[in-house]
Amino acid sequence: MTTSTLANTPGAADAPAKPTHVIRTLLHSLREYKKESLLAPLAVGVEAIMEIIIPTVMASLIDQGITGGSMPAVWKFGLILFLCALLSFAAGTLAGRFAAVASAGFAKNLRHDVFAKVQGFSFTNIDRFSTGSIITRSTTDVTNLQNSYQMIIRVGVRAPVMMIAAWICSFRISKPISLVFLVIVPILGIALIALAAFVHPVFERVFHTYDKLNNDVDENLQGIRVVKSYNREDHEIKKFGRISQAIYRDFVKAERVMSFNMPLMDACIYIALLAVSWLGAKQIVASGNNAALGMTTGDLTALVTYALQILMALMMISMIFVMIIISQASAERICQVLQERSTVTDPEHPIAQVPDGSIEFDHVTFRYSRSSEKPVLDDINLDIPSGSVVGIIGGTGSSKSSLVQLIPRLYDVTEGSLKVGGHDVREYDLQVLRDQVAMVLQKNVLFSGTIADNLRWGNPDATDEQIRHAAQIAQADGFVQEFPDKYDTMIEQGGTNVSGGQRQRLCIARALLKNPKILILDDSTSAVDTKTDQLIREGLRSEAPDVTKIIIAQRLSSVQDADMILVMADGRIMDKGTHEQLLKTSDEYRAIYELQTKNHGEADAADSTDSLASADSQASAPATDEATASTTQEGEAR
Repeated sequence: MTTSTLANTPGAADAPAKPTHVIRTLLHSLREYKKESLLAPLAVGVEAIMEIIIPTVMASLIDQGITGGSMPAVWKFGLILFLCALLSFAAGTLAGRFAAVASAGFAKNLRHDVFAKVQGFSFTNIDRFSTGSIITRSTTDVTNLQNSYQMIIRVGVRAPVMMIAAWICSFRISKPISLVFLVIVPILGIALIALAAFVHPVFERVFHTYDKLNNDVDENLQGIRVVKSYNREDHEIKKFGRISQAIYRDFVKAERVMSFNMPLMDACIYIALLAVSWLGAKQIVASGNNAALGMTTGDLTALVTYALQILMALMMISMIFVMIIISQASAERICQVLQERSTVTDPEHPIAQVPDGSIEFDHVTFRYSRSSEKPVLDDINLDIPSGSVVGIIGGTGSSKSSLVQLIPRLYDVTEGSLKVGGHDVREYDLQVLRDQVAMVLQKNVLFSGTIADNLRWGNPDATDEQIRHAAQIAQADGFVQEFPDKYDTMIEQGGTNVSGGQRQRLCIARALLKNPKILILDDSTSAVDTKTDQLIREGLRSEAPDVTKIIIAQRLSSVQDADMILVMADGRIMDKGTHEQLLKTSDEYRAIYELQTKNHGEADAADSTDSLASADSQASAPATDEATASTTQEGEAR
């Protein structure tokens, strides 16, 4: 993308819409893990019920066995306790396994869905999300949801079941004492809601700051050579430190507020235990520890256990609540990606074949955002016959790249129509259109793998001979043959182990393997020398005569042989014609030509001077060597 878009792209791209039906959207990612998601709560329910039964059995053991002095009762209720504990252990183990499988599978599917969704985005959609933001959503946010989901299907089921069942059991033992819990629960609920209302916006801000952090790291690693060459390491460290400090401050602020959760829980637990113990002791004293007259010691033991279970359930709910508060922001951010609709979609009845490489711009206007006041391209009218060669020149910011990115529908036109092969590009099947439009962008990207693997991106079924032929046209075969492993040479991430010119030539070869009807070279030979550039153009002319070729270049020598040259400025086509016509009619083209011709002449003169100087030095070298040898011989003679 040219710098012409800088004024429009970053701030002008519409922000992602606030998501709706968040839970329903996320549940679509369960798919094959629905069974484990249902079995985990079921096993947790069995575990919770067994733990609720245990205090009741224990009360009977105390009253009938220990206090009543009956060993058969001790054995009977002891065996029941053992079986309940064993069943609770087995159910808990299964619940843990099912919950782990379900949450991990849910996270796996969610990452896949986010990544697949991003692959279907148009450039307009991608502009709405930064690289760092998409990475954060695919990693940190998904992990937050994974942890929350595991807690919800396990602890989130266990805590309510235990709390309700324990309260019912305590109500059966003593109605007045059970009312203590009905007073404690609303107090805790109100406190948790207040904490959530305060903390949720802070966590939203934290995740946005995480996006900035990831963007900063990505930018630093991408430009690490520039950073080191300008000795800007300290500046980058300070910039990273400022963002890290902002995350630290927000987390401390949130955790400081959430820290009130545990003291409040402890206070409620101790108050409830004191109330239960005091009321229970009064009833035992009044009944004389006689079950027929009132409460017994066993009943009080069961009540204390139920009190602890209810309050522990409340504590678990508060922990889940904290996790949900954190993951709520993550869930909304992920749903923003999943609910984002691509601005470039296939029509209902798409055209399945591109007839030829003709291109027609009919009053095309383009904005990166519909809210932008100034268009990036304004009222473009252009007719390019199939098989012709079109050169595009213009200053930085003249929207040259924006013009050609409309052809394969990387963006859609805002107004007017763009036709390829006589049909509007929006009528084609998107894959069919892009298969017939090969584009070598300004930023040449190679992926990890061998050179052959990278070139086969253009044609996965390409033979070794086809790969080498495409590389020969792109003038890449020569340097590839110099590598020990030739086309099996490994390319590092980003193609950092080959030069800029080599990357450009490999990308051109990759585009040629698509056998397209339209080939777009967006300043794709800027890093190669003039002679190689000429050889590439001659190869394209002879090997792909029927392919429509659009060449964006800064050097006039790259486009002066074109059938038509466009001179662009401020998103408009200012002049068009052949090289000879533009020299006569276009002041801007003539000025560029004269400037480059002058500079080229000075460069040739400098090269000639260097060559003469080199020849003189070579001619004088033997004489100097002879003089040195003579002096040496004289010294030896003395």
